[in-house]
Amino acid sequence: MEESGRIGGAQAVINLEIGPSIPISYHPCFGPHEDLLLLEADYNLISDIFNESVTLRGLPDEDAVLCTKSKTYSIKFVGNSNSMFLIPPSSFLEEPVFDNRFVSVIKLASGNMELVEVSPRLDKLKQLLLENPYSGSEVEEDLALYTWSDLVNTIQASDEELRNGLERLSAIEIDGYWRVVDESYLDLVLRMFLHNCVLKSWCFDELDEDEVVDALVADEFPSKVASHCLRVFGSKVGETSKWKLEPRLVCVHFARRILKDEKMRLESFMEEWKKKVPEGMEERFEMLEGEVLTEKIGIETRVYTFSVRSLPSTPAERFSTLFKHRPKWEWKDLEPYLRDLHDPKVSMEGLLLKYTRRAQARADAEPVFSAR
Repeated sequence: MEESGRIGGAQAVINLEIGPSIPISYHPCFGPHEDLLLLEADYNLISDIFNESVTLRGLPDEDAVLCTKSKTYSIKFVGNSNSMFLIPPSSFLEEPVFDNRFVSVIKLASGNMELVEVSPRLDKLKQLLLENPYSGSEVEEDLALYTWSDLVNTIQASDEELRNGLERLSAIEIDGYWRVVDESYLDLVLRMFLHNCVLKSWCFDELDEDEVVDALVADEFPSKVASHCLRVFGSKVGETSKWKLEPRLVCVHFARRILKDEKMRLESFMEEWKKKVPEGMEERFEMLEGEVLTEKIGIETRVYTFSVRSLPSTPAERFSTLFKHRPKWEWKDLEPYLRDLHDPKVSMEGLLLKYTRRAQARADAEPVFSAR
């Protein structure tokens, strides 16, 4: 490479045909240029990058991620054994003379940044919101609470993934802050809601939102919490303004309230559960997949809470937690705890191969999984 007063830009390389060569020289501004990095991006990302619809997210002590509106990408530096020449466009400097028979190198790059799609890092979201659940009181100034802007700047996830994460946590925006509702308080709201259903002869499958909210507001619950109760335990009826209660969601709530952190005899639990479930709904043990587990103690079967909601969202940590809790899993027990697990790069079969060992006593026997 020669030092030359002649300056040529990238256009000379772009127009270069196959076969011919072109001399290169140092640009007058040649140097380390730490602010210039090569980024390798998928073709589908190019428009997002040039339209400035991507953001870098992460705190100073975290590895940054790049987010589009709907996806999250890790950023990794990939070194190359051969250095790459960075050639600026001809318009880089206002020079009086350009010679497109030459190209001028402004920097030698020893590698590039690579983008790899990853799952959003939402465990931190759960941790932050569960620190101060909403229990009906006014916002207190000394509580650590988070606005949407705070969460965007703190959680490594795209906007769409962050909203989905808030929805899965049944979070609600109250006075500008995103909160999860305390389970005991939500239980109180639900019980009053069900009481009103009986008192006013409301049908579980055809609930008018305005009537429900007005009734709960009259019982001194905030209107937002009243609407939230419908969204947590119900679903919209088509395109109408009507709602219906989902039996599974209501039944699971009461099952969790009964068990809490206790282990109960299965028969006792089922008996107590039946008493708590509203008349007109039928409780079935299959409803509790991913919420409870059973264990044999002698001739007794005991049931206890083990909710998928409490598990880490990353595959490595999820499998580690599962196998610490139970060294061996039958597939029928394990599968409910893996349904929501997602890795953009690996299928469920791939995750099982990576993190588990599969054993079968016989060809027709239920497979058993243990840690790899």
